[in-house]
Amino acid sequence: MANFEFLDALGQIARDQNIDENELLVALANALLAAYKRRPDSAEDAEVEINPETGEIKVWGLELDLEGNVVREWDATPEDFGRIAAQTAKQVLMQLIRDIQRRQMYEEFANREGDIVSGTVQQNDNRYTLLDLGRVEALLPQAEQIAFERYEHGARIKVYIVEVRKTNKGPQIVVSRTHPALVAKLFEIEVPEIANGTVEIKAIAREPGHRSKIAVASNDSMVDPVGACVGARGSRVRNITNELRSERIDVVPYSEDPITFIQAALAPARVREVLLDDVEGVATVIVHDQQLSLAIGKEGQNARLAARLTGWRIDIRSENEGVEEEVVEEVWTEGDVVVDERVSVSEHADGATVDETVLITDSAGTHVQFEVVEEVTAAEATEEGA
Repeated sequence: MANFEFLDALGQIARDQNIDENELLVALANALLAAYKRRPDSAEDAEVEINPETGEIKVWGLELDLEGNVVREWDATPEDFGRIAAQTAKQVLMQLIRDIQRRQMYEEFANREGDIVSGTVQQNDNRYTLLDLGRVEALLPQAEQIAFERYEHGARIKVYIVEVRKTNKGPQIVVSRTHPALVAKLFEIEVPEIANGTVEIKAIAREPGHRSKIAVASNDSMVDPVGACVGARGSRVRNITNELRSERIDVVPYSEDPITFIQAALAPARVREVLLDDVEGVATVIVHDQQLSLAIGKEGQNARLAARLTGWRIDIRSENEGVEEEVVEEVWTEGDVVVDERVSVSEHADGATVDETVLITDSAGTHVQFEVVEEVTAAEATEEGA
């Protein structure tokens, strides 16, 4: 007997939930077969058929030979099977919808590993922060949080998708605020020249919550890569700094020449000379006496980030003194982005105050300094000679 109302209802559910109607029919047939097999008078082997044109449901009893081939079949549909089908259909469809939605969400987010998303803070505990991404929730583990950041309930933040795990309860999305690639993705969003490929991010070094260095290059001689990333009056880099809760960002020009690149990476310090030991991978950097503390940075931060950015061990010396600081950096690369593995650095007594500002070096070697105030509501640019 035809059951057009059943088919109409099934089609409406499929459209509302964005689920393939044939997939619903197959799942319902499997569930009805399981319900039929629970009957004491059921055939030993059977299958359920749902006519996709009429909605008619039939149970076919099967007789199989030793090799599993069907040698006889008959209509084994129970008289009260319509009632059983109605009860089973509701339960099956609800479960199937949940399963399909979980699978669809997993497939959607599995393809977004390495992407950036916005989430709303739902709850905090000492293990993780839970974020609402809209259709699904994400975990921001303690290890992926910036140490001093506080995530207020309802606050909206951008995070980097590190991993998507498949679980019985749906996808478990693990996100990060500390990953170096988060900085790269924020620049992609903020800088059209990076999004369209005119400007490339060649390397990133980051100490989350404190300071990052990013090296950029242009594929168009008419486009200044540093200027594109900084934006008019520092607007673009300031927006990224705001999102990262005032993390300082140095944008420097990338160069294939290691000496030029190392000099740029140590900005805002002015480097007098760079001597390379290709065998040991060590760059000996000579600076004027008054530039020494600036080159090293507060607690060695500037030199340490420069080493990560360039992939060279950097040995900084003043003109009149011996070795003052050596930064040893082991790196591994992921695409064009240099990611730090571990750092060993001795502390320097004199701390430069450069991390009080965002310092950017353009391709001409000019340092542009942006003063960062609380909440970073404004930026003032001043230039000093290279």
